[in-house]
Amino acid sequence: MKITREQREAGTSVLKVLVAEADYAEAVDKMLRDYKRKANVPGFRPGMVPMGIVRKMYGKGAVAEQSYRIASNSVFEYLQKEGIDYVGDVIPSEEQGDFDFENNTEHEFIFEIGEAPKIEMELTKEDKLTYNKIKIDEKMVEGYKDNYLRRYGRLVDVEKVEKDEALTVVLDNGEMRIEDAYVGLISMSDEERAIFLGKKVGDKMDVDVNELYKSASQRASILQVKQEELETINPKFSLEIKQIRQFANPELNEEFFKMAFPAGNITSEEELNKFLEAEIETELKRESDYLFTIRVRNFLMEKAGLQMPEAFLKRWLFTINEGKFTMEDIEKDFDGFVKMFTWNYIQKHFIQSAELRVSQEEAEAEAKEFAKAQFAQYGMPSAPEEMIANFSKQILENKEQSQKIYEKLYELKVVEYVKSQIKVSNKSVSSEEFAKLAQEM
Repeated sequence: MKITREQREAGTSVLKVLVAEADYAEAVDKMLRDYKRKANVPGFRPGMVPMGIVRKMYGKGAVAEQSYRIASNSVFEYLQKEGIDYVGDVIPSEEQGDFDFENNTEHEFIFEIGEAPKIEMELTKEDKLTYNKIKIDEKMVEGYKDNYLRRYGRLVDVEKVEKDEALTVVLDNGEMRIEDAYVGLISMSDEERAIFLGKKVGDKMDVDVNELYKSASQRASILQVKQEELETINPKFSLEIKQIRQFANPELNEEFFKMAFPAGNITSEEELNKFLEAEIETELKRESDYLFTIRVRNFLMEKAGLQMPEAFLKRWLFTINEGKFTMEDIEKDFDGFVKMFTWNYIQKHFIQSAELRVSQEEAEAEAKEFAKAQFAQYGMPSAPEEMIANFSKQILENKEQSQKIYEKLYELKVVEYVKSQIKVSNKSVSSEEFAKLAQEM
């Protein structure tokens, strides 16, 4: 067997593997003997088919399979032996010619690799980044507390529309009349709900249901028709308000605390306020950490100045997706892909060079935090520990979800390592300033 490596465009090489009969003959014979034992050919008992017939029927396919397998394995052995690092994976080259497995005894396989760029960068205290911490103000605390208590609130009748109430209305366009239609102001923008502000029960106004209910499925449901019938309906309706209701926060009494915190860890408004402040701190830290992670990513990518073999990566993406995407599709999203691909490559460098590891205990702890967040999203901020433990176990048993957990933790490890090697300045900013900084990233 002979392997030669030839440079092509920048960062790309082809590996030509010449496989001779001596390389694959033994494997082919073994494969054909297996076929002979299993072959079901009319006129012959199982296992008694002459080898000549077996070779004639299956020989060409056996040579093709075994010679390719040997060539492919030899490429990976060659790359490992020569210490050649590559990105993506080894793919068949566009230079590959046709094969004649029936008549030829030597077969040349041509593979392509994208050469991995070398990372040569030193982190010092001369490298500087800023970590922005969001200031907690009274308005933020009040808003967070109000949103939290709404989970346990109830709808009560009020006299007029003030902000994001729930309305029961009558819709009438002269041809059809809907008695108890629902209008939820909470899902509208400030501009959209402006026409309702100050309105009382009995007030009327003209509306366009296409603007009032954005989705066709919602309009069909409200008007009690099929979606295909919507085009035949005049969208101009008269709207009369029958009922105005808003969410009222629950009383902070014993009943509320037992319902919201069945574990009994929060039993008073003072303890609730401390709990919510801790929740805000955690949430804001998560946002600050995320922004800092983006800063670290951009800083390292700029400092490393890596040049990825982009033309190869496009061909690799096209090949591994087996026709699911056209080259035009790949070109459209390629900038975002190569950015994340480069970031993952840099992370791999630090994980190996700094010997960063994620323990099983860390993964389990992260899975539990994810489980808690999921339960809180569905109105269970204090889910029982047993329920959290069971759900987190399911998360880690799911291959895709488990991989995301580990990827997140490794990224955190890389960011913390980089943070320890450079100079980081802490700066507090308002939530508005933070939002502006995030948009600029």
